This record gives sequence, C-alpha cells and structure tokens, in this order.
Amino acid sequence: MKDLYSVLGVSKTASEAEIKSAYRKLARKYHPDLNKDNPNAADKFKEVSAAYDILGDKTKRQKYDNNEIDADGKPTGFGAGFGGGQGFGGNPNREWHFYSSQDGANPFGGGNAQGFDFSSIFGDDIFSQFSGGGQNFRGGARSRRPLKGEDIAYTMNISFLDAANGGEQKVFIGNKTVNVKIPSGSRDGQTLRLKGLGQPSPNGGPSGDVLITLKVAPHPYFKMEDNNILLDLPISLKEAVLGAKVTVPTISGKVNVKIPPYSDSGEKLRLKGKGLKSGSGVGDEIITLKVITSSTKNAELEKVLASVNDVSVRNF
Repeated sequence: MKDLYSVLGVSKTASEAEIKSAYRKLARKYHPDLNKDNPNAADKFKEVSAAYDILGDKTKRQKYDNNEIDADGKPTGFGAGFGGGQGFGGNPNREWHFYSSQDGANPFGGGNAQGFDFSSIFGDDIFSQFSGGGQNFRGGARSRRPLKGEDIAYTMNISFLDAANGGEQKVFIGNKTVNVKIPSGSRDGQTLRLKGLGQPSPNGGPSGDVLITLKVAPHPYFKMEDNNILLDLPISLKEAVLGAKVTVPTISGKVNVKIPPYSDSGEKLRLKGKGLKSGSGVGDEIITLKVITSSTKNAELEKVLASVNDVSVRNF
C-alpha cells in the first residue's frame, strides 16, 4: 500500500509547514512544464499533488491517519460503497490533467470543484517561469512573460595603472572579441556590466549581460585610498635636515617635489589633482616622508653630529 508521507518524503509527525514545504519543492522539481524531456515527470507530479491533496488538508489527513480513507482518498471499511466516501472533492473516478496555455479550461482556477489554488503553493509569479507560459491558477490564461537570458561572469586581471587611469582590454566572449573599456578610478573587485552580450533568451526576451569582475594587481609603491594615491617617499638624513628637490612618481608621470628643511619621518606632502579621477571627483597624491639613515659607516658624519648640541625630542 502506498504511503503518502513517503511520497512527500516527510515523517508522519511532520508539521503542516513541513508538509507544505516538501510539496512545494517536489512540485517545482516535477512540474511538466519544466520537464518536457522527462516522460516520467508528469506521473510523479500527479503522485505528489495527490498526496498533498490529502496531507495538506487537516480533515483529510486526520481521516488518512485514522485509516478512514486510503492513499487514493477512498473510504475504507464500512461505507466504502456509498456516495459520502468519495475522495478528492467527491469524485471517486477523478483523473488528473495538465493544461497548457492553449487549453480552454483550468482545473485549478477559482470556483472549480476541487478548489485547489496552486498560487498558494508556488506564489503568483512562479508559473511565469515555465516555458509553456502556464496558467494563472486563479482562473484564466496568463500571458507568457519573456525571460531574460542568463548572465556570463568573467574575471579580468588589470594593472594598477590601468585601474587608476583607465584603459582598454580585449576579452573573448563566445566566438567574438570585445574591447572592454576600463573606467579611470576602477577598484579591485569592481564589476563592469556589458549589457546584452550574455546568453540569449529562451523565449524571445532580452539577452543576458556579461559581468566582468576586475582584479587589480598591486603596485610596487602606489596604494589607493578613496580617490587619493598614497606614496611612501624615502629621503636621506641630509635631505631631511637641509631640504632638497627630488623627483617622485605619480600615476600620470614624474614630477619634482621640494622637501622642506628639517623634515621629519612621517610628515606628509600633498600633490593636488594627482590622484584618481572618478565620478566622485579628483583626488590628490599624498606623500609620506620616510627618513632613512645610511647603514654604511661615515666617520665625518659622526664627527659633525657629535659636535651638535643635544636637543630633546621626547616628551616622556
């Protein structure tokens, strides 16, 4: 004898919510409109639908548990031959049919004898996903909704300077080459969308998109912070004390910078407008001075420093 709980894959102590959830998963899995290449799907869908017709109804479930009706909804024992014991809404010979958008009738719509509302199980829009268009299970045919094609995802490796200044790179999509423009100020992990270059729609809708995730390679001495470019600039002890003019790199080329006399390690210089150019504005290049002492022994330097009066640089 067929066990309806086994059909839905739940235990006999399952709650109403668990039974409903199990049915929804199986109905989605076996619905004929989603399994046109599987000849067994329709029978399986009928089976799980019939099981839920009983277990999803509190009164019928109680009768089934008490062995008052069988797995087909027919009464057992005394009264089996009388009209009051007909299963599935009073029709002992009921057959299950599946209607496409071309059928003129809807066995599941409002006002039918069975009163079975599939929208309460799937949601109002689930059948718009079926390739056959489906039905509005509250009565009447629902017009077929064009589906968008699937998106295609790519990861593109780009250099730090291409991300900062913008650039162009070729990618191969299907059988064609596409030039992808990289906006200036692009960041690591940013996604570019190429509309309409993804998979075609299965039913006349718009094509999907190509989604390109940027992977920005690190730079040996530049870093990004908002729209600013950060640079650590090593300077010698002489340059720090006496000041100097030094050449520094920027993302747009080299420039000369003046180091003020008696500069300390950690002091910052700002080059206006030498940062990233993006939709939120133009940033600066911020230079952090790093005083580097020589590791080479210098007797003359030691003699000069020894003659300098001690100056307290600590406040603790």
